Amino acid sequence: MDPKNVLRWNKGASAVYALGIWTMVGSYFYFKYTGKCDDLPGEVCTTPVKEKNPNEVVYETAHMKSVIVYKKDFVPYRIRIMNFIESFNNGTASGDKDDGK
Repeated sequence: MDPKNVLRWNKGASAVYALGIWTMVGSYFYFKYTGKCDDLPGEVCTTPVKEKNPNEVVYETAHMKSVIVYKKDFVPYRIRIMNFIESFNNGTASGDKDDGK
């Protein structure tokens, strides 16, 4: 590809990008400040209430809902590694325990 074609292609790509960005920004301000995107009153969807499971953690945001179900006797990896390292110290650090002497 010769340099003239590269510059021509770069200008065309920049123009398409700029058109898309300004269209998006303009649409946002148009709908935000004219009030055309206000939520209309409608039917509210309700979900049945389930019994709370202690092994289930729910992360909910405005756009998604994640449900994590842990095993019954689940031990996180961080705790497993910590217990493994402490096993070399026989479970106690050198200055943590007061012998009462």
